[in-house]
Amino acid sequence: MKNWHEIITHETFRYMDHSLEKQINSKPNTALTSFAVDDALATSVSNGESAPVIRLWVHPKTVVLGIPDAKLPYIDEGVPFLAEHGYHTVIRNSGGLAVVLDEGVLNLSLVIPGVHDLTIHDCYEAMVSFVQYMLRDLTDKIEAYEIVGSYCPGDYDLSINGKKFAGISQRRIKDGAAIQIYLDVEGNSKERTALIRDFYSISKKDAETKFVYPTVEPNVMASLSELLGLDLTVKEMKERVYAALRNFSTKIVVEDFSDSELEVFEKRYAQMVKRNEKIAQI
Repeated sequence: MKNWHEIITHETFRYMDHSLEKQINSKPNTALTSFAVDDALATSVSNGESAPVIRLWVHPKTVVLGIPDAKLPYIDEGVPFLAEHGYHTVIRNSGGLAVVLDEGVLNLSLVIPGVHDLTIHDCYEAMVSFVQYMLRDLTDKIEAYEIVGSYCPGDYDLSINGKKFAGISQRRIKDGAAIQIYLDVEGNSKERTALIRDFYSISKKDAETKFVYPTVEPNVMASLSELLGLDLTVKEMKERVYAALRNFSTKIVVEDFSDSELEVFEKRYAQMVKRNEKIAQI
């Protein structure tokens, strides 16, 4: 396994803050758009056309479903339930299950090259270590293991004292990877978790399914603010990302999309729209 410093350290990093953008290439800056952007960046990084990228994104009330979630037997009841609570629904193209995004959740994409020489676990470990490093002055208690009862459970759930505040997914394209993490920074985690618990209850009911969906328990999840006893904000977390990044590169550049990146983005955006046709029609 490669040392995480080797994976994160690059001479130049490209920094992209899309957390306040209203549109990207004339498209509304939704979670659907974000997944297409990460695909375009992973392609560009893979081809050597772009330096590695750190991208920040925040979206208002959105539930991002995993591919298995779209196959829930009563999804046609679950999506309207989310809409009634003011949530937009998107099916993502990377792994995992349903997660909740809102203005209190910071999403971070680390887009790196050379993944043919890296295992999936190497990439996950790099993101875990980066978050631990970013918060090193506040806590040394961040652990990575599956938190049973959380939404989108996985081996790389990030938790403090057994309560999850972050989850990681990964999207690989050619020799590039977008490692994506959501960080529950502030806001009402119990409400977010209860929303997903109720979504599964409505969308699955008592039907037998081949896929095992999580039984969500609100008390196993919390925000970083709650866990650390601090009033952390998304703005402060963004500053921490940038400060940490400065220690792993000699040059940070802010560059807009190239023509070739926009071309890939448009294709990937169309694919995301197609992927979401089913729930868009509900």
